[in-house]
Amino acid sequence: MTAPVEADIGRLVVSCTDGPGIVARVSAFLHGRGANIVQSDQFSTGPVGGRFFLRTEFHLPGLAKALPDLERDFASQVARTVGGTFQLRDAAEAPRVVLFVSRYDHCLLDLLWRARRGELPMTVVQVVSNHPDLAADVAGFGVPFAHVPVTRDTKPVAEQRELELLAGRVDLVVLARYMQVLSADFLDRVGVPVINIHHSFLPAFAGAGPYERAKQRGVKLIGATAHYATEDLDEGPIIEQDVVRVSHRAGVAELTRAGADIERAVLARAVRWHCEDRVLVDGRTTVVF
Repeated sequence: MTAPVEADIGRLVVSCTDGPGIVARVSAFLHGRGANIVQSDQFSTGPVGGRFFLRTEFHLPGLAKALPDLERDFASQVARTVGGTFQLRDAAEAPRVVLFVSRYDHCLLDLLWRARRGELPMTVVQVVSNHPDLAADVAGFGVPFAHVPVTRDTKPVAEQRELELLAGRVDLVVLARYMQVLSADFLDRVGVPVINIHHSFLPAFAGAGPYERAKQRGVKLIGATAHYATEDLDEGPIIEQDVVRVSHRAGVAELTRAGADIERAVLARAVRWHCEDRVLVDGRTTVVF
């Protein structure tokens, strides 16, 4: 079990053009309000004209009550002066997450299990599926399950139904092997980040039966990639990747099992890092603290 986040721990994430004095401004602001910085990470893509990224955790007694004023003052006194964007929140507030799935259950059940054990700092508020197969499994976790069938003709109606289910209830969507391509309209309207997981055979083994074709080609590595979903299929900013070696002795079933294992691990790490505000998007890439 992961220990719960201590009370009164705030988390500040900043992104701006690099320049002198940014860390000093942030530190002085927090110090001036009685906060004690307990962890800080920073990265710059270049000292002149590069992008600067900062993630800071701090302790401030009475954080929840002070948070609205902190956000307002930081926006006017720091973010505006450095020309940056920021997120400031109470680390104890777990993000609300909805899981999308089709029929493959390995990623879905792993995330639900980790969340129930406290290994992932999130609250799963809904599971959405285009098939009814996993309803009983999800019910065992006490999470609402919504079956929203999707066909080529009904896709706009189905996505509208999904958006209605999510409206005002979620902070993150996770595609835990959801075998549907979300439209650009859905991604634009959902209003929260979407994380996807897929095997790393793409593009060499795109489409159906990737493990069968991987076996035919004699692959020596099985991999998985977790990334933010964009309207360009499987080309969003990458959060996490990993591989495991396999040999010529592995059959399709063994390759598939190895793929499922690594998909679970990679997706869980990506979701955890996102929920802990460790992932900052920089165009088509990411900075992960």
